[in-house]
Amino acid sequence: MKSMTTREKGVRDTSALDFSDSLKEQIRIMSEKCIKCKLCQKECAFLRKFGKPKDIADHYDPTEKLYQGMPFECSLCQLCAAVCPAQINPAEMFLDMRRETVRRGKGNYSEHARILGYEKRGISKKYTFYALPQGCDTVLFPGCALAGTRPHRVQDLYAHIQRSIPSLGIVLDCCALPSHDLGRADDFHRMFDQMRHFLLNSGIRHVVVTCPSCYKVFKQYGYELTVTTAYEIIAEMDMPVTGQVNGIITVQDSCASRFDKNVQDAVRDLASAKGLSIEEMPHCGNRTFCCGEGGSVAPINPDFAQNWGHMRKREADGKKIVTYCAGCASLLGSSTPTIHILDLIFEPKKSLSGKAKIARSPFTYLNRLKLKNYFKKTVQGPVTRERTFRSDTE
Repeated sequence: MKSMTTREKGVRDTSALDFSDSLKEQIRIMSEKCIKCKLCQKECAFLRKFGKPKDIADHYDPTEKLYQGMPFECSLCQLCAAVCPAQINPAEMFLDMRRETVRRGKGNYSEHARILGYEKRGISKKYTFYALPQGCDTVLFPGCALAGTRPHRVQDLYAHIQRSIPSLGIVLDCCALPSHDLGRADDFHRMFDQMRHFLLNSGIRHVVVTCPSCYKVFKQYGYELTVTTAYEIIAEMDMPVTGQVNGIITVQDSCASRFDKNVQDAVRDLASAKGLSIEEMPHCGNRTFCCGEGGSVAPINPDFAQNWGHMRKREADGKKIVTYCAGCASLLGSSTPTIHILDLIFEPKKSLSGKAKIARSPFTYLNRLKLKNYFKKTVQGPVTRERTFRSDTE
């Protein structure tokens, strides 16, 4: 790691430095509380490359190119927090460092154009659709990836949950996670808050999600909106009658739901209810590995992203992986058999045999349009909407 220009002894005083109070606080926490035990470095190639959290905090200089680009190589997966005996979360510091780079006008990496374009389409009038039936206070929010790769699963899921929530609404939109994780805080809040305000003003109080990243965003920034996963709801309902299977699988927990044990348990309950036995990987639950997609690291450092996938494949050791994240399913599925839990629930035999229907880009965009047209025809209500977003308004 490159040495700082002037090294300070003891806890670093950031009070006079020109960066956010949030980042100053994160640097203070890392500098004071990190005991340099190396446990996080043992798990993380990023920290092995750049150093222990305390050292990074003590040497951080946002005017140096090294420190401007460095945080964009962290997957923000929070495995460092899960293994930390001092109970600190270095990933929060690295996210604030990303925001600081953006604030200084140094965060416009061409490598991120693709994911930001994906987000822009996700919130556009072309792909968004809201349908809120009479008396609706709960909506299904399937997110972008599931809607594109498995639109028929969204239809199945909506119909199943509607049995318990007849006035269930549908929202096809994007939670704006890319902007959030790339440190574009102002852009993220403009996009997400516009959606949140519309939902609240329309009487919506509960959001049901399928994507762990959407769950994380709504849980942290939804405020008056409560959020739960579809998997928790299905686990409390009668399961769809789609037959039983047998075999041994393992489970890939999303790093976005690393600390959400209720979600993790619900997915395991659903897999078990279909007749499967679960053998856990060494890294599971709150110590799960990232699939490689986290933090949009791949465009900047593909080796770091691929390394996560390789480690996950080794730990699966030939067993089929069941996951509840469409992103994990796509990324890991390219190298080892990976099944989305909704495929397992609605088509168990096909999913285990690898015959479940899954689309890939560019057909995912066509699927999202078809799904939108499907809900336009099938969900009737007094409130419908296609989002028209302008960056200068809420």
